[in-house]
Amino acid sequence: MIELINLKKQFDDKVVTKDVTLKINSNKMTVIIGRSGEGKSVLLKQIIGLIPPTSGKILVDGVDTTHLTRQERLENFHKFGYVFQFAALLDSLTVFENIGISLFEKNVEHEKIYKQVKEKLSLVDLPEDVMKKYPSELSGGMRKRVGLARTLIRDPQVLLYDEPTTGLDPITTKIIHKLMKSLQDKFKVTSVVISHDLEVFNYADYIALLYDGEIKYFGDAKTVHKSDNPYIQQFISASTTGPIQTEIPHTSEDK
Repeated sequence: MIELINLKKQFDDKVVTKDVTLKINSNKMTVIIGRSGEGKSVLLKQIIGLIPPTSGKILVDGVDTTHLTRQERLENFHKFGYVFQFAALLDSLTVFENIGISLFEKNVEHEKIYKQVKEKLSLVDLPEDVMKKYPSELSGGMRKRVGLARTLIRDPQVLLYDEPTTGLDPITTKIIHKLMKSLQDKFKVTSVVISHDLEVFNYADYIALLYDGEIKYFGDAKTVHKSDNPYIQQFISASTTGPIQTEIPHTSEDK
């Protein structure tokens, strides 16, 4: 569904991604990992079209989305759902209003909105009475699920997750990961996840590692721990024992 070809993004003198080439398989979960500051979130925003690349191509269903008209770009947006790092709920609105906001903007009948919001809450394992609450009354895990429900109400083909478990305890993290996997399996969506959490490897189909502006590793999540790729070895080791080194020795296997 999505293919990135020689993607480069530069802000003034700072090059964030310099040569990203990656195929994201349809109906699968691809997790993109990497050090803080590597530009993973910038990469995600380029995929959805919020930030234009400096050069390179982004193919969605075979169409290069980097040169779309304004109307074509809006139509492309409808294929995507974006789950923000901290849910990005509007504090002044109830859960019902937050989830149904895109339908309110289209003047959909109240009863139809209520039905759809209830359905989406059920999908993320939240009870109907949560609708009346405000974001400040919810736990971190509940806010994440409400943010996901708001995304699902648009019936996206692609779900983009930007650090979906940041700030959550290990138990809630596992619940969110299981939910992400169940939604992908149920609706056959394509999931792209930005994460530092190795626990998500248990639910992913593929792992990609972004380092120094390039994809240095891409492989099956089931075999990632067996890889002798120095970049992925260093990332996994540092995630459990300490900080990631700034220099990683090169070998003949970079991919």
